[in-house]
Amino acid sequence: MIPTDFNPAEWLTTSQAAELMGYNYAHVRYLVRKGLVVGFKLGRDWLVKRDSALAYLEEITRLGPAKHDPWRSGARQQHKEET
Repeated sequence: MIPTDFNPAEWLTTSQAAELMGYNYAHVRYLVRKGLVVGFKLGRDWLVKRDSALAYLEEITRLGPAKHDPWRSGARQQHKEET
């Protein structure tokens, strides 16, 4: 479904987003399906909001190696306090 405030200049194809983010286009579609970046399917094509892709990339860069840490939400600290 096309957003009501749709402006084509603010949206990228999955190929464009993949190039911008340094990912494969299939991974970009996965990020959209998981709700990690804003996007939608238009016919057979996927469109990704440029700001959302850049925000995701910035967050992943900020996290660095911690992006792979399942405890980064603070659960590790809570676990230590409970034991």
